[in-house]
Amino acid sequence: MPTKTDLRDDIQHHLKYSLGKDAGHAQITDWRLALSYAIRDRIVDPWFASTRATYAQKGKRVYYLSMEFLIGRLLEDAVVNLGLMDEAEAAFKANDLSLDDVLGDEPDAALGNGGLGRLAACFLESLSTIGCPAYGYGIRYEHGLFKQSFHEGRQIESPEDWLTQPHAWEFERPEAAFRIGFGGSVEELGGKTVWTPSEAVIAEAFDTPIIGWEGRWANTLRLWAAKPEQVFDLDRFNAGDYYGAAEPENLARTISRVLYPDDTTDEGKRLRLKQEFFFTAASLRDILRRFESEYDDLELLPQKVAIQLNDTHPAIAGPELVRLLADEKGMPVEKAIEIARGCLSYTNHTLLPEALERWSEGLMRDLLPRHMQLIEEIDAAHARENPSRGVTMTDDGDVLMGPLAFAMAHKVNGVSALHTELMKETVFEELHRLHPDRIVNQTNGVTPRRWVLSANPRLSALITEAIGDGWVDDLERLSKLEPMADDKTFRDAFAAAKRANKADLANYLGDRGTNVDPDAMFDVQIKRIHEYKRQHLNIIETIAHWQEIKDNPGAGWVPRVKIFGGKAAPGYVFAKEIIHLINAVAEVINTDADTGHLLKVAYPANYNVTLAERLIPAAELSEQISTAGKEASGTGNMKFALNGALTVGTLDGANVEIRDLVGAENFFLFGMTADEVVKRREVEGHAQKAIDADPRLKRALDAIRSGTFGPGFEGIVDNVSGPDYFLVASDFTDFYRAQREVEKAYADQDAWTRMAVLNTARSGWFSSDRTIRGYMRDVWYSEALAAE
Repeated sequence: MPTKTDLRDDIQHHLKYSLGKDAGHAQITDWRLALSYAIRDRIVDPWFASTRATYAQKGKRVYYLSMEFLIGRLLEDAVVNLGLMDEAEAAFKANDLSLDDVLGDEPDAALGNGGLGRLAACFLESLSTIGCPAYGYGIRYEHGLFKQSFHEGRQIESPEDWLTQPHAWEFERPEAAFRIGFGGSVEELGGKTVWTPSEAVIAEAFDTPIIGWEGRWANTLRLWAAKPEQVFDLDRFNAGDYYGAAEPENLARTISRVLYPDDTTDEGKRLRLKQEFFFTAASLRDILRRFESEYDDLELLPQKVAIQLNDTHPAIAGPELVRLLADEKGMPVEKAIEIARGCLSYTNHTLLPEALERWSEGLMRDLLPRHMQLIEEIDAAHARENPSRGVTMTDDGDVLMGPLAFAMAHKVNGVSALHTELMKETVFEELHRLHPDRIVNQTNGVTPRRWVLSANPRLSALITEAIGDGWVDDLERLSKLEPMADDKTFRDAFAAAKRANKADLANYLGDRGTNVDPDAMFDVQIKRIHEYKRQHLNIIETIAHWQEIKDNPGAGWVPRVKIFGGKAAPGYVFAKEIIHLINAVAEVINTDADTGHLLKVAYPANYNVTLAERLIPAAELSEQISTAGKEASGTGNMKFALNGALTVGTLDGANVEIRDLVGAENFFLFGMTADEVVKRREVEGHAQKAIDADPRLKRALDAIRSGTFGPGFEGIVDNVSGPDYFLVASDFTDFYRAQREVEKAYADQDAWTRMAVLNTARSGWFSSDRTIRGYMRDVWYSEALAAE
């Protein structure tokens, strides 16, 4: 391991020779880049060594295909995993600089939206920590999702600019480039099926090394950028058509500009399908190229290649891999289907019908004509194998990507125990009957290096002092903390760490216009804004609670800060109205002289990984309040529990497993079960019945409708009191009860801290290392090549 002097000298070297600056004139970005280059130098050798070891041992490689990799900032991850925090701090202290300031200068990589992308990032880090040879494949978005701001309480979207800021992590690979076609025609020539696209772009690779714990192994995140075949039309330029001359580049770059472009238009749908095929096709070509550099027999593919489809976004991989094997390699189609299925596995992340993608057959035939033919052949082959089936790959003029992904995978996994069982009973009921051994469970996890060690150094130091540092790559060692819950000295230290984290967050929020008391309860709900996640249930209960406080402000209420974070999809009108309502309620409540010392609402804009790293260590109550049966798993719930926050939640997703592990007495349960939800929806007028039965709910909805928080929120009230598919009204009364139980528990701070310690001590099972070992054992049939 390099010495302090080595790292300090290397930073100075890169400052001078890579950046052309001397210390006296260097800006914070120069120092950040100098450190990044010095750290990158220490990653390249294990990165190369890992690749050489995989080739030498002929290891099976795992390829993780995902539309999102929400990796956030990479510099601190790398410094932590290489064990260089002390050396880095000393290096900058010698120059009168703060390492925190240097690390904080790095932009968040805007490559994801929420849990799906953050899970992929955790998996990459765990794959490297375990030493499993792997590649992540995705898109190098120029602007990512979007940068969120608020204007008069409404969400405003602007392009993310992360790639306009310099960073050190990418290695451009112009030699790894593939032509990806769209449209055109299909014909039979000399007994072969030939697809001739009418347009094409070039997929060019950019590699980022992902280093594991203690620098023992490094894998690769390979992201594809879309480039034009012809960069610039000189004839059009010389003819005065300056915009037209750049049109090929602009059209190509559109594919890799934005994550999840608005698909409420036909053009938006076309772009989304283009994106999905673009990165999937480039990745499969790269996988085959690498395989064929080592092996001559394509039938060995399932033994050497495991391809994981993260949700349905890369589900076109089935037909595309069949096309490559059959049309380009000459394999019979039925054999190609068998080989492809042996490589492919599919993770389902949702039971929401709208999230199981479907594309019109017309769009598929127009954009990917050969693939539409192969989908029909895959469908026909599946029918021959299962003559009693009713399920098909197409329905009412649409291609169903969920059934297609299922049919082309040898394993299909859910991401929590409840979700996996519901998959079998709902969206894949018939496919499960036909293939009873195909569905397996792999409950999600999070990397403890990012989400405890790095994000919460105060808690990490306390844990290490108590039980040693072995927990960092063996998180279940946290169970050794259990006896500490009954140790007053440890409880006090645990509470002091939480209080200091809250003070940091209070300063951050205060700098952004919301002054909060760090001694109040910090109650946090951070996730994508969506009806099923029920941020509107949370804010309606906040209104009801505020009204109760106003009625009797001297009743001994527990001071509380309600903190929200998350973005709504640009085309999701209702979700954006929920954001508007939260901000409108905050404006009223935060300026109420009667209640301001007892209740505040904060909604910091532009929720991302870095903001999550501020919020989660400071949180004391974790809001996991989705309608039972709708959340596949969640990973935020795990991060909160690991960091000593108690959960108020439904029996949904991994909440079930969290409650089982931390103990029902350390979890605030409310709401209907998944079965009860189904039955409740069958009750005519269920929402109005719930409102009539609870005066608090009626009063809160009346306040919204009457304009207490401004005009324009009638749609939310109409939804909650009318169809209310996600049963906000029906779960409100029990949610309100649970929140009062929370306050009663919080009033006894020592007892609350004991519960918080037990949440941390009993959550070690939720490590992404454990999840990855499960995939390796049950899905990929792969082995680690590095000593763990």
